[in-house]
Amino acid sequence: MHYVQQAAFVALLATASWLFAKKAGEIRRNILLGKDEQLNDQPAKRWKNLLLLALGQKKMFRNPLVAVMHLVIYVGFIIINLEVLEIVLDGLLGTHRLFLPLLGISYNWLINGFEFLAVGVITVCIIFLVRRNIIKLKRFISKDLNGWPRSDANYILISEIILMSLFLTMNATDQVLQANGSEHYHQTGSFFFSGILSPLFQNMHTTTLIAIERTCWWMHITGIFIFLNYLPYSKHLHILLAFPNAYYARLEPAGKMKNMPAVQNEVLYAMKPETAPTDAAPPAHFGAKDIFELSWKNLLDAYSCTECGRCTAACPANITGKLLSPRKIMMATRDRMEDVGKNIDQHKQFVADNKTLLHDYISVEELRACTTCNACVEECPVSISPLDIILELRRSLIMEESNAPQEWNGTFSNIENNFAPWKFSPDDRDKWAVEN
Repeated sequence: MHYVQQAAFVALLATASWLFAKKAGEIRRNILLGKDEQLNDQPAKRWKNLLLLALGQKKMFRNPLVAVMHLVIYVGFIIINLEVLEIVLDGLLGTHRLFLPLLGISYNWLINGFEFLAVGVITVCIIFLVRRNIIKLKRFISKDLNGWPRSDANYILISEIILMSLFLTMNATDQVLQANGSEHYHQTGSFFFSGILSPLFQNMHTTTLIAIERTCWWMHITGIFIFLNYLPYSKHLHILLAFPNAYYARLEPAGKMKNMPAVQNEVLYAMKPETAPTDAAPPAHFGAKDIFELSWKNLLDAYSCTECGRCTAACPANITGKLLSPRKIMMATRDRMEDVGKNIDQHKQFVADNKTLLHDYISVEELRACTTCNACVEECPVSISPLDIILELRRSLIMEESNAPQEWNGTFSNIENNFAPWKFSPDDRDKWAVEN
């Protein structure tokens, strides 16, 4: 019987691992569809960002109460899943509580700590469900989240509650089986929360108890494998990608815009033709119209988005009722990547689908509403920059399509002809001082 269970577990583990690796490979491929960008300078600062922003969740603590609740879920997810290592080894080796003889009394303290975290996770998940579905905080009822994204958040919270409940029930029945002296159920000492639950199972037959304990064990580990393979399709992929995204964050001041050398050179060559090299090729494009012209960091940003809506809640354009939502910019970019990825999977290479990120996924109205104030960048807890994508798309819109409001065209014309936004020639610009 043990060999059958081990074989079933090996099959489950192999299937889950293969499916996760396959999807992870697809996501990596999609991110690398973007242009190359070197972001490996100043490693000390980058490690600091990783530790403070991804691991320490520094920006979350602008709202301490929510930050502490989020930290409970985060720490619970990371630490309790250390217990998964024992479950996996037990499944492979056909053992039960493999680490007990190795850790001795420390094992009891460890599992008790896991149980406190499990109860904390259940409590916080319930609070977050209430915030989303009963209190309905504004950033959680936005039309950005209509459909799948809103359900996705609820599925994850409910899954966490179920996984932690299975963990506690497994321990509670295990405690009763230990007290009954059942074979294979070694004495671990009492666990606090499962000890509170164990009286519910004391009058059950040993066979029933073993069935409940084993069912909870299998459902718990199967649920974790399902959760692992659900992550790449969910906004909760940020659990994994927040770390590289924080490490590769741009280190320049937030208000500094990235100039385009190609544009600068074109202007220089126009003003001083003698400086133009004889073999200079014109730029292939200005800005970005599709994901292929964005950088891999922009695409990593899109996959790392938590859909928390803090960026949109801080956006002055959105607050005043305009169409722009930085969260929707990131979600649309991710949707485009996924569609391109499916196209590549189907045809073995990308085949033009007559769609682009600009226009088909993100509208002109959204882009024009942006004031480039950097509020979205400042608010993001995992160092995402919707503004980078907005600027690149807007550059393409204006420089490739000459698509700008009339008011902007007047300003552009003045800059081109008078070297300033105002309709005064350079020779007349200082006359105000003479006249006054």
